[in-house]
Amino acid sequence: MGQIWAERALLPEGWAENVSVTLDRGRIRSVVTNAPPAGQRVELLLPALANLHSHAFQRAMAGLSEAKGPEPRDTFWTWRKIMYRFLDHLTPEDIEPIAALVQMEMLEAGYATNVEFHYLHHRIGGGHYDNIAEMSERIAAAARRTGIGLTLLPVHYQFGGTDRRALISGQDRFGTTPEEFQKLLEGAEGTLAHLDADSGIGIAPHSLRAVSPEALRMCVDLRPTRPLHMHLAEQIPEIDEISAAYGRRPVEWVLENFAPGRRWTLIHLTHMTEDETRRLAATGAVAGLCPITESSLGDGIFNGTTWAEAGGRYGFGSDSNIRISLAEELRTLEYSQRLRDRGRAILATPERSTGRVLYEAGLDGGATAAGRETGAIRAGLWADLCAVDLKTPVTFGREGDQLLDSLIFAGHDGLVREVWSAGRHVVQDGRHIARDGIVADYLATIARLQDRL
Repeated sequence: MGQIWAERALLPEGWAENVSVTLDRGRIRSVVTNAPPAGQRVELLLPALANLHSHAFQRAMAGLSEAKGPEPRDTFWTWRKIMYRFLDHLTPEDIEPIAALVQMEMLEAGYATNVEFHYLHHRIGGGHYDNIAEMSERIAAAARRTGIGLTLLPVHYQFGGTDRRALISGQDRFGTTPEEFQKLLEGAEGTLAHLDADSGIGIAPHSLRAVSPEALRMCVDLRPTRPLHMHLAEQIPEIDEISAAYGRRPVEWVLENFAPGRRWTLIHLTHMTEDETRRLAATGAVAGLCPITESSLGDGIFNGTTWAEAGGRYGFGSDSNIRISLAEELRTLEYSQRLRDRGRAILATPERSTGRVLYEAGLDGGATAAGRETGAIRAGLWADLCAVDLKTPVTFGREGDQLLDSLIFAGHDGLVREVWSAGRHVVQDGRHIARDGIVADYLATIARLQDRL
């Protein structure tokens, strides 16, 4: 059992002072306001978000795709070719330290959970490892080292396009038949048995391009109580391909053929019509937004104003992990809306400031996308908590919602001082408790990779 006392804290009912939080076996046992100081003292205590979309291995290629390529115009699709060439050099021995660095950086940024959209399954060339879930085991091993909460989403990736063409070089490391995917899923579930009880499994049919309608139905039915994630409506050529093959735009087709609801997280959604936006928002599905990556790849701008007006739910992920920054993800979403609509405080409401709207949306959407009992400082939930200093140039003198506004729009992740993931106190005084070893192993991995590239 442990105890945290905070000068200020964001509770479900709003801001509170002199808050005592008691932890018991990874969960929050009690929350008391106007309590005397006791236990670990912090200045500002926040519930910690889940990072709802990550491809860990892509962290190691950050900075390798910014030069002008041989094609007339660089796009998402030219970036994808670079990514495929890069992953042709990765081994399981590489994946584990890369994932550990990603998870450490997430924790230091203030996330408590990694929802890993995991599609790198096989050997170079597509052959299976003796254990089909070998790569999943490496992600789980990294989580065991870092202490992050893990929701593992094994990805089903069946075809190279809606015409069911074969996978190309690079994609062959992702590929599974429906039968192989079920074995992979079972193996991935088995790896989580070696983690704490807050870890969980989910299902990820990659996209409408990469799975057949029949396989998507299989995925929906496989683990009906667990999260289901899928890329949707990210790129114009993708929308054109789906429309030509199925006679409907991607969001239209999903709405007409399935019943997306709260367990569904649909990633990016950067190209929806007004009608699609309102109809999908009404289902309760989570929009999985990755604003830094969407900016990096030139995906487009999410229709956040209409989505919010329709009561849509959303959360945040770091996707390509080119930069892992919680504050910057939230800030980039709001700034994208301002640039498009030529206004300010676009997502704010009369009752809540922009920063608070963004942060609380991320708490709600992230918890749902992770399938995790978290998202608030409330008795019974996992103790996913983040502490921030108040005596800094960014936060000093701020009160209430101004604290979140200052952190998101004027601050940086270095203001995060302490992080607990299901009660595991893994970031202390601004540093992950295993930082030095994790960084050293990552650097050794990059040195090996440089010799292969």
